[in-house]
Amino acid sequence: MPVHIALLRAVNVGGTGKLSMSDLKSLCEKAGFVDVKTYIQSGNVLFRSELSAEDAGKVLDDALGKMMGKAPGVMVRSRKQLEKIAGNNPFPDAKPNYLMVNFLPEKAPEDALDKLVAPDGEEVHIAGHEIYVHYPNGSGRSKLKLPALKQATSRNLNTVHKLAELAAEMEDAGS
Repeated sequence: MPVHIALLRAVNVGGTGKLSMSDLKSLCEKAGFVDVKTYIQSGNVLFRSELSAEDAGKVLDDALGKMMGKAPGVMVRSRKQLEKIAGNNPFPDAKPNYLMVNFLPEKAPEDALDKLVAPDGEEVHIAGHEIYVHYPNGSGRSKLKLPALKQATSRNLNTVHKLAELAAEMEDAGS
């Protein structure tokens, strides 16, 4: 059974979308997912399901919407996709915790960078369903404006690596 990595948008960030990871795990199990594991408090969950990534994401997003009153948005990726995303890092000299991968529900629009404002020297690279942003001074104080990120959920490169590693461990345990 395939391992899916779900990345929840707008969960436990800035006081919005409060969701304990134990509640998330329970919700996933009730939705029929198995071997459910969460990672840190920012809405990362790994599980097994026979559903496609798209269908698993929809099931999870719908269940979260019922629980929270509003569907947060769920992006689902595989271990191989996360490994490829991490391996294709366009900013290899950036500190991993200063490089955010922004996961989008669909491919970034052609005009995604048209309204970019990067006053602190931020660098941006679009790669399909992801937008990489290097924040040389950290993302917390950044004044970056990029409307294309509104529907995205962000993870730093360290988290992307760790999620891929956890998925690989799950796959190895299941074989």
